[in-house]
Amino acid sequence: MVMGGALELPSDQDASGRSLGDAELELLRQVIESGTLTATKGKMTASLEAAFAHRHDMSSAVACASGTTAIHAAVAAIDPNPGDEVITTSITDMGALTPLLYQGAIPTFADVDPVTGNITAASVADRISDRTVAVMVTHLFGNPAEIDEIVAVAARHDLPVIEDCAQAYSARSAGRPVGTIGDVGCFSLQQGKHITCGEGGLVIGNDEALVAEARLWVNKGWGYGQPDPDHRTMALNGRISELQSAVALAQLEGLDRTVATRISNANSLSAKLSGVPGLRCPSASAGDVHSYWRYPLLVDSTQIPGGPVALATELRNADVASAPRYIQKPAFRCGVFVDRKGLGSSGFPFTEARPEALDHAEDDFAGTFRYLEDVLVLPWNEQFTAAHVERLAEAVAASVDVLRARA
Repeated sequence: MVMGGALELPSDQDASGRSLGDAELELLRQVIESGTLTATKGKMTASLEAAFAHRHDMSSAVACASGTTAIHAAVAAIDPNPGDEVITTSITDMGALTPLLYQGAIPTFADVDPVTGNITAASVADRISDRTVAVMVTHLFGNPAEIDEIVAVAARHDLPVIEDCAQAYSARSAGRPVGTIGDVGCFSLQQGKHITCGEGGLVIGNDEALVAEARLWVNKGWGYGQPDPDHRTMALNGRISELQSAVALAQLEGLDRTVATRISNANSLSAKLSGVPGLRCPSASAGDVHSYWRYPLLVDSTQIPGGPVALATELRNADVASAPRYIQKPAFRCGVFVDRKGLGSSGFPFTEARPEALDHAEDDFAGTFRYLEDVLVLPWNEQFTAAHVERLAEAVAASVDVLRARA
């Protein structure tokens, strides 16, 4: 099925799908004219931090070099001992996992809900051990996890909760912004996120001591403004630049409009696809707000021959890019975990782990494998118009028809 001359969908990898323009250029001009590009001396990063903190009703925020740096700073603030465990999801980017290993901690993977792809309170409770020091919750694709329930489980064991909100700007759980419900919230400013400055990250949190430690870690342990600063910890330089902060600050001003457009278009697409047998459209739990970083569609292979992989192939013929499975395998099947590749040939930190923490038996991850077998991730950004949504809906429905006719 080839749709010659069909409307091209905007991509967040270039200007067609990104909201970048005069506001960003103006703030960049101000930074260039100031001649100060470092966050430790300039004003733009401080303005970004203040605006982001205010938006989330937090006392402070920490801007940093990437979403991975944000996670690393949060984990470093918790300061695990070698072999300590952090419960996390089996469906996530490696940037949310390698920081744990670098801090000597062991990611202990919890299973996910097969419909949302998010970890649950029950799966977290199942993985807690006497070595557990924290829980990390990813709000996958912008759909809030059952964060209140997870926080309650963690609180019973006196465990801090890190919220990975890289894909979840402006998502809300029971009326509250994600990132403000656990102890620390981490965000990404990478190219394809809701807002971007190419690379960058942000940390906020209810635990001000942890956020303060995260700020120290981003600055090589040096306490700028403290009466007696010193390098007292093994911290790195994870700073953002004034140029990145200028772009991010301008982007932040348009975030509400960006998210509203994404939600409105997602609701429209869901309505158009609701009558197609074998498809399950994404939705949030009652009282929650899904902010749609991407549009994850569940495809029932018993009703649509070939499932997500075949549907993705047909969509490609219609000039629509999509991603079956999202990630090709659960995180614990990646080489770093399978081969236990640590520092040099030492095997550290895996050498410090409980054997049970490294047991990734397939039977324990039924939800993970089900979700990856069913999900097809459709492209999504704030530059989609009603015409783009219609184009995408028609392509999906027509591709499903082709697969059924061919069977």
